[in-house]
Amino acid sequence: TVGTTITLTLMEGEEEYLEPARIRQLIKTYCDFMPVPIKIDGEVANKHEAPWKKSPSSLTDEDYLEFYRYLYPFQEDPLLWIHLNTDYPFVVNGILYFPKLKPDIDITKSSIKLYCNQVFVTDNCEEVVPRFLLPLRGVIDSTDIPLNVSRSFLQGDRTVRRIADYIAKKVGDSLKALYRDDPAKYIASWQDLGNFVKFGSLNDDKFKDQVKDILIFRTTAKLGDAEEAPKVEVQTDEGDAWSDVSDAAKPATDAKGNFYTTLAEYLERNKDKHENRVFYATDEVSQATYLELFKGQGLEVLFMDSFIDTHFIPSLERDYSDVKFVRVDADLDDTLLDKDKQSEIVDPTTNKTRDDEIKEMFEKAINKPRVNIKPQALKGEGAPPAMVLLPEDARRMQETMAMIQQQEMQFPEDHVLMVNTAHPMIQNLLGLSQSTIIGADGGSSPAGDLATLICNQVYDTALMAQKGFDADGMKAFVERSNTLLTKLTER
Repeated sequence: TVGTTITLTLMEGEEEYLEPARIRQLIKTYCDFMPVPIKIDGEVANKHEAPWKKSPSSLTDEDYLEFYRYLYPFQEDPLLWIHLNTDYPFVVNGILYFPKLKPDIDITKSSIKLYCNQVFVTDNCEEVVPRFLLPLRGVIDSTDIPLNVSRSFLQGDRTVRRIADYIAKKVGDSLKALYRDDPAKYIASWQDLGNFVKFGSLNDDKFKDQVKDILIFRTTAKLGDAEEAPKVEVQTDEGDAWSDVSDAAKPATDAKGNFYTTLAEYLERNKDKHENRVFYATDEVSQATYLELFKGQGLEVLFMDSFIDTHFIPSLERDYSDVKFVRVDADLDDTLLDKDKQSEIVDPTTNKTRDDEIKEMFEKAINKPRVNIKPQALKGEGAPPAMVLLPEDARRMQETMAMIQQQEMQFPEDHVLMVNTAHPMIQNLLGLSQSTIIGADGGSSPAGDLATLICNQVYDTALMAQKGFDADGMKAFVERSNTLLTKLTER
């Protein structure tokens, strides 16, 4: 037969390389996609077909998924993929997959396999792929990447840098095309895809400029509702009939029916309500009370609740220098406050207002000097009796310090207790407190004790929306709840 015979001589102690299983493993690792079949005992031991060398038009979605499952068995299917195919000014072929990300994923570790002429080289592409694309998976095949040099030389190689720029641009172009051509699929993938886009924006200015118009955020607004979008009709071919196409023009939603918006669209839509202010939430569950308050007054809130958003929000603030980002539990917009309910003077001798008396009542009851009691009247019948607020700047400072010290952020002792003076319970509580009669022994009356208990209960209930209690805090809360219920049933 025509061909070349290569004879290998093994060193002593390396007999494992004579074992068929070991040989098959080596073939699968390094020569699995070589364009010629490799046989052991008459059986082909490699696939000898590289999907990335084929034309994208010849591959189906199932072909791409099958290849991914072969490379990364027992993993969830990818969100989407990008086929690389260029031969000028350098040769690069490959298929890159966007996997579903987890919060504990190591974004500094590459999972992309590097090949040269379909021969495996390494599964570490940190010098070839832009840093923000390291979480991607798949294959890159290029004959223009020097292989017999140090890693530090690779980082400075001009061709390697150009290949990295090409890959980043190809990824950005593909994401923009998906956003334009299939917004429903783009939105459905955004929970995981968004982390790639945001991480890339933080690490590469060129990529940030490329994707800035496709950065989207989940919103509380019901976009496309009848009151927000006009009915759209088009004339049919008959010329005298009109068809409603409003549904086709409605914005796409995710599987749960949530709408998404860009930051520019949000600012334009709300410029008359709160110009250059963005309200955002980071936890839909713990901040539910605040969200309902904002939604009840028609204020739109964006969700920035992914693990990367803590770092991404400061980047947005640098790009939108005139815009102030405020978390829903940081401060209350004037739109939420009932300015018509002015606090009248109730004690002419001291000029104390009702708000002053409410403030003093809570300060005395909870006895925490570092808690700032702030009486305000909230709009809406569903507004809670009290809310705990964390000033934006102070909270961010504490988050930064916790990150630097690599510790979990502790709930700040300096915070605001906003007491809703328009709530019936607060008004009744003030009346109960004012009915207190000092006993002969200097102690307070049962009504005064009850008012103190209720004040602490209101404070702890508001606090529960912000943080969980430790063992002592939960024990005190339960005991107080039982005592309070007992006193109320005795009346």
